[in-house]
Amino acid sequence: MFHSFFPKPKIFFTSAIIWAFFAILGWYFIVEGLGRSWGYVMPEQEPYDLSYFLVPANLFFYGYLALCLAAFGGVWTVIAKDHPWKYWSIWGSLLIIAVTYFGVQISVVINNFRRPFGDLLQNALSKQPGIEVWDFYSLQIVFAKIAFLSMAVSILTDFFTSHYIFRWRTAMNDFYMSKWEKLRHIEGASQRVQEDTMRFSSTLEALGITLINSVMTLVVFLPILFALSSYVSELPIIGELPHALFWLAIVWSIFGTVLLATVGIKLPGLNFRNQRVEAAYRKELVYGEDHADRAQPPTVKELYSNVRKNYFRMYWHYLYFNVARYFYIQADAVFLLLMLVPTIVAGKITYGIYQQIATAFGQVSNSFQYLVNSWTTIIELLSIHKRLVAFEAAIDDKPLPDIDERYLQREAEAGELAANKP
Repeated sequence: MFHSFFPKPKIFFTSAIIWAFFAILGWYFIVEGLGRSWGYVMPEQEPYDLSYFLVPANLFFYGYLALCLAAFGGVWTVIAKDHPWKYWSIWGSLLIIAVTYFGVQISVVINNFRRPFGDLLQNALSKQPGIEVWDFYSLQIVFAKIAFLSMAVSILTDFFTSHYIFRWRTAMNDFYMSKWEKLRHIEGASQRVQEDTMRFSSTLEALGITLINSVMTLVVFLPILFALSSYVSELPIIGELPHALFWLAIVWSIFGTVLLATVGIKLPGLNFRNQRVEAAYRKELVYGEDHADRAQPPTVKELYSNVRKNYFRMYWHYLYFNVARYFYIQADAVFLLLMLVPTIVAGKITYGIYQQIATAFGQVSNSFQYLVNSWTTIIELLSIHKRLVAFEAAIDDKPLPDIDERYLQREAEAGELAANKP
């Protein structure tokens, strides 16, 4: 699944995590301070238009990010000089990371925009003097420029990512087909090569982009949430708490993640079994197209009964999973507002600041809630992974998973019975 596309995937991804960790620490503890001493300082009032991207402090960081990515990519290009997919897997991944970070930067600009627009709206509704119609129109023009930039980045990113993922699928397909003689005897081998590789790559596309975006969002918005916490000093029941917004986002997100991971622990195995019974049913029907003695009513009835039984079991487990999931989603919609009630009643924030807090808190909490938001997709990916693991085992001459061993044993017994018939 991975070594067909990435060079030495375990070392590659481990080194990527380590390099990212040290690059982030290096920025916050060394490089950012050097930049400030050299005059690359973010203005106290951050721009809320496209000039934000040309602020010297941001340009300095872009240079640092480009240097870190280029160094990592250059080293791995040398290490993987013989790997056929090195340019797509290494440099394609780095490009996706860079563009994803730029997309998060656009979210920061939109968050900056919310304060002047929210304050202008509040002042207009309270009939403060000096507010003109053009004040609103000018801000809407600014927002339109940001929105069009965001659209362009998203469209181009989706286009490139689609090609990137298809190359990954092609790498898996070519690798598995080169080992076809070892794989053809495994249950649903054709489906695993054609459908599972397609679903694995497309599912991983959504999860991978979301994960990268979540990490980038945390890196960018955590300092913003820290700064905005100065407006919130008191929480209901808890009372005063330093950096209240930051700790609220972490605790609330961990609660949701643990809750859904606990109640959904059985779902990956159920999805895997569902794919297996569906494959067995479909395979018998395919055989019935060419052989009159296959797909007989008793056999089809039994196979479909297995499909029905597994689906009904899945429906039950998804019932209580969705109870927990939707409970958390609904509670999440009002959680921040409940926590801000003392601050709002005390009049410590304007509507514009509230908009900034709500956006920053939502960005951070959603990033921490990666498992919550992606759990159903992760379940699907795990079930696909279980099926492709059998391929990896067969290729490496390792024992197959128990579920595949049992299938091969039944097929062998069925073959013996057919051979012994008079």
